[in-house]
Amino acid sequence: MELCVALAQINTMLGKVQENCEKHLEYVEAAVAENADLIVFPELSLTGYVLQDLASAVAIQPYKIDHPVMRSLTEASRKIDLIFGFVEEDERNRFFISSAYASGGKILHIHRKVYLPTYGLFDEGRFFAWGDSIRAFDTRFGRVGMLICEDFWHASPPYLLWLDGADVFFLLSASPGRGITGKEEVETSHWVDHINQAYASLFTSFVVHTNRVGYEDGLHFWGGASVYDPNGKQIVRAPGNEECLTIATLDLNQLHRTRARLPLLRDERTALVQQELSWILSDQHNQSGR
Repeated sequence: MELCVALAQINTMLGKVQENCEKHLEYVEAAVAENADLIVFPELSLTGYVLQDLASAVAIQPYKIDHPVMRSLTEASRKIDLIFGFVEEDERNRFFISSAYASGGKILHIHRKVYLPTYGLFDEGRFFAWGDSIRAFDTRFGRVGMLICEDFWHASPPYLLWLDGADVFFLLSASPGRGITGKEEVETSHWVDHINQAYASLFTSFVVHTNRVGYEDGLHFWGGASVYDPNGKQIVRAPGNEECLTIATLDLNQLHRTRARLPLLRDERTALVQQELSWILSDQHNQSGR
């Protein structure tokens, strides 16, 4: 079985949800013309990144079908599955950095960003609530999972998705460039590529990453969308610093071939992990001074 993925590496207009939605729909049509099965947009693709006090103004309650933007995107998912990023507002008026998976005219799953960087040039913890669950979910292409930027820089979220049955990890980011390499690309892009390749290899799974491009409030977003297969081999990498639609075909049978050769998932000792985590979190451990 094959999955044709379109990586929509786009720039967004800060706070302009309707205009950004129109760009999403344009890219959807382009992906449909390429016979893609799924299109993946970056983190906060509907809103822009440096929102701060704008967060509440652009927030969407996604299950209210009368919201015009959500209605447009879910309707578009009748043609092609979509993953997109937005600010979510819950029933208690908390705001989350979220990503949604839409298919067949409805939302299948929403992931709320778990790790909110609030250090250096990042200030997410001041304006957003953190998500408190990491779940894989079923699609017509099999079981997958979504993570948002900082979520993937910690070991536990992809590990939990792996144990929950995800064979494809979708990573959405709005990663600003930092560091100079002496080449055209920033140091951040090399670090992210190393992480993506390592997780694909370690978890013998596909890693699909879409990052935004452009400039916003002094930040430079570098692009570089990519896909790695379960062997850690790069299938495709988009160019940096420009909007583009990049097509990648995932041979899902590679999961069988890789895991027959390298049965890391078969041999994972989850009960041991549970046992040792319980010990680490216990009062006895804390009193031991370990």
